[in-house]
Amino acid sequence: MKITKRSIRYFTLLKLPLVFFSGIRITNINAGGVEASVKLKWINQNPFRSMFWAVQGMAAELTSGVLLMREIETRKSSISMLLVETKASFSKKAKGKIRFSCDQVKDAKELIDKAISSGDGQRHWFTSIGLDENGDEVSRFQFHWSVKSKS
Repeated sequence: MKITKRSIRYFTLLKLPLVFFSGIRITNINAGGVEASVKLKWINQNPFRSMFWAVQGMAAELTSGVLLMREIETRKSSISMLLVETKASFSKKAKGKIRFSCDQVKDAKELIDKAISSGDGQRHWFTSIGLDENGDEVSRFQFHWSVKSKS
């Protein structure tokens, strides 16, 4: 699958419907990283009228996962991905439109290259930061991804 905003939208609809129906969308995929956004609405709110933490986590995870998927796709290799650990911190109520971004492109490239060349599983931490419409950080997620070449 070629990694584009459109292909990821179909992927989430078919394979990750909760992501799709929560309103999470990839807004940018470029050489600098991956960005996703989600707007606060009835379906993704908590009882305190802010965004439910798990919705923020899905959006954040999607940015790091798509970053790795893109690097795997460019190498035309068969590589498995597994999320092995997650950390999160919250600094402000998430209201309005929240943008999550993961810009560790160099780390993703090195991780995939090392997995291919060694044949062993490799692990790395990726960070995705959520910003509100004022540019204030609302949450920070860290994802410990494991990748391994299948061939």
